[in-house]
Amino acid sequence: MNAIHTLEHEHEAILFGIGLLEKVSVVAAAGDARAKADLPELLRFLRGFADTCHHGKEEGLLFPAMEAAGVPKVDGPLGVMLEEHEEGRSYLKGMSAALSAADYGGAFKRNLTAYATLLRAHIDKENAILFPLGSQILGSDRLERMGADFDAFEADVMGKGEHERLHAMLEEFSMRYGQG
Repeated sequence: MNAIHTLEHEHEAILFGIGLLEKVSVVAAAGDARAKADLPELLRFLRGFADTCHHGKEEGLLFPAMEAAGVPKVDGPLGVMLEEHEEGRSYLKGMSAALSAADYGGAFKRNLTAYATLLRAHIDKENAILFPLGSQILGSDRLERMGADFDAFEADVMGKGEHERLHAMLEEFSMRYGQG
């Protein structure tokens, strides 16, 4: 599959996961023990799928190819995207720390709100600006080959079946909490 189409499809799953996390966090803050137990799994999805796998594909494969094709990294769109990836990681760490402290409403909510706002805007920029630029400068043949590289990256980084397991978890939580 075309690498950019893969990333766009992954964006949909990431946005779905963020929406689910928002919903489950409200239930957890109200005292629901099961929701409190589910929050770490949803964070695991965002760390594993969104950050390690998805951002890993961008940072390790797409962005370097775009930079080699002339898109500036420093003071350019790639640099902005990389900075936002780092900012998102700091919010994920803040959410994890808040969960460790059983702070479901204060620090967790602040970090989640900032993360959700950041990622939604980030995804909009990638879908509307960066990905069309990448499609134009890299071309469909190169993006198809990169799609195969994405598959190999995912197998190496996440392991066999992890992608499917994480998506199944989202579906299970969606049924449990009424998201979707």
